[in-house]
Amino acid sequence: MKTILLSLLLCLACSWGAAAQTVVPLGVWADDTGESHIEIYRCGELLCGKLVWLQQPQEAITGKPKLDQHNPDPDKRTVPLHNMPVLQGLRYNPGSDRWEDGQIYDPSNGHTYSCYLSMAGKDKLEVKGYIGFSLIGRSHYWVRVR
Repeated sequence: MKTILLSLLLCLACSWGAAAQTVVPLGVWADDTGESHIEIYRCGELLCGKLVWLQQPQEAITGKPKLDQHNPDPDKRTVPLHNMPVLQGLRYNPGSDRWEDGQIYDPSNGHTYSCYLSMAGKDKLEVKGYIGFSLIGRSHYWVRVR
């Protein structure tokens, strides 16, 4: 009888723990401009993201794929934006219920910022980029595409 009761309590504890887990922002997200989609995926125990869709994927004049022309490394300026990694190193922090200590790359200016991700709803994601302290920075809100 004690074994059955103990097993039942263990099952209940496990189910409560599973219910308390937060929503993981895996999937494809539209940025707040609607001009690009970013796929967030697991890379080991961390989260990473890559640019998987652009509203205007080609240069208007040449018709060639857009490149990472603002990258501070001249050798990377010929890399196409499509499938380019833009998020890396995000680790879940249960205390703050967000993914922290990551970096986000902005191909529009070639800068890399510290960042964190926080679910702002089932299909809404706060993406905050900052330099130095997270109190000083800018939040963007992405919407889940799939």
